[in-house]
Amino acid sequence: MLKLLLLTLLFVSSLFASKVLYVQYAEVPKRVIKGEIVPITLKTLSVVKKFRDIRYSFTNKKGIKVLDGSPHRVKKGKFYYDTFRMLITGSNAVLPNVKVTLVPHSENYDPSYVQGQKLNVITLNPPKDFSNILADSLILKEYKTTSYDTMHNIVVFVLEAKNSNLRNIHFNNVYKQGVESLSAGYYHPKVTYYVVIEKNIDFFKFSYFNLKQNKYEQITIPIVVDDDSVATQTDLKPRNQSHEQLKMYIALGVALFALLLFVLKKKLVFIVLFIIPMIYIAYLNIPQKKVCVKAGAKIYLLPVHNGTVFETTQMQQEFTKEGSVDKFVKVQLQNDKIGWVKNEDTCSY
Repeated sequence: MLKLLLLTLLFVSSLFASKVLYVQYAEVPKRVIKGEIVPITLKTLSVVKKFRDIRYSFTNKKGIKVLDGSPHRVKKGKFYYDTFRMLITGSNAVLPNVKVTLVPHSENYDPSYVQGQKLNVITLNPPKDFSNILADSLILKEYKTTSYDTMHNIVVFVLEAKNSNLRNIHFNNVYKQGVESLSAGYYHPKVTYYVVIEKNIDFFKFSYFNLKQNKYEQITIPIVVDDDSVATQTDLKPRNQSHEQLKMYIALGVALFALLLFVLKKKLVFIVLFIIPMIYIAYLNIPQKKVCVKAGAKIYLLPVHNGTVFETTQMQQEFTKEGSVDKFVKVQLQNDKIGWVKNEDTCSY
C-alpha cells in the first residue's frame, strides 16, 4: 500500500515538474463591435530562464480572425505580455483556445493550454451611407472626378485609416465600385478606391464609425469634373464628335462670310480671315489615330497596374486612340466608353 502511494506521488510530481509555462488571457475587452480590430493580450510566465521563444497556436475560434502571425511582446518583470490583433467577424465571438509552447535550447517541455472565453459583441445599426469602415480615424487624402460615360462620373479617392480593416470598404447605391490599390497591414492602411456615380450628384458623401469617438462621422467629396485622369493628367474623356462637327460648321460659316466680304470689298484682310478658319477645319478633319489591340487583351478602367479590368477583347480589334501615358494606351470603345490597354497588348499590322 505504501509502495503504491509513493508511486502515485512520484507520478503526480512528475506531471507538475513538466509544467514550465503558466498562461492566461489578460486585458480582454469588455465590449467589442462586429468589424472592429481589437488587441488581445496573453500573460505568460516561464519557469525556465533560458529559451529561444514562446510559440502560440489557436484553435476553436468562433467569429474571430487572428491577424498577426507573431505577437507584439512586452516583458514586465518575470511576465511576458504578448498581444495579438484580432478581427471580430461574427456576432457570437469566442476567443480561441491557445496552445502555448516553449522553444528551449535543448530540452523539450510540455505545452500549456488556455481556454477561450466568450466576448460581448455589439452589432451596429448603420446609416444608409455607411462605408462599412470602422477605424480609430479615417482621412481623405486626395480625390479626383472625371467623366465615365454620358450618364456617369467616376470618382477616385485615397483614404488613410488607423487601426482598420479597409478590405471591407463598400458603398450602397453606386453604379460601380472597386479597389485600385490597398496597402498591407492594419495599423495605418491606405486604399485607393473608385466609385461610378450618376452625373447629377454634386457631393459624394459617406460615413464611417469612429472607434475612438464611438460615433459615426461623415466624409464629403465635392464632385468637380476634371478633364484629366487621376494619376496621369491625361484626358479620360473621348473626343465628342458632335461638338467638333458644330465647331466645323461655325468655322465654315465664318470662312464663307469672309470670302463674301473679300469679293465685295476686295481687301486682303478678308482673305486672311478666310484662311484661318479653313486651317481649323482641316485640323478638325484629321483622322484620329487607330490602335490595334490583341485578342484576349485586358481593358482597364484606369491606367494603374493591377487595376480594375472591366472588359476583355474576344478577338483582335482596332480602336480609336485617345492618348497614351507611361505603359498604357487610352482607347475609345464601340460603346463610347474609354479604357486603358497596356502597350504590350497592342499589335502592329
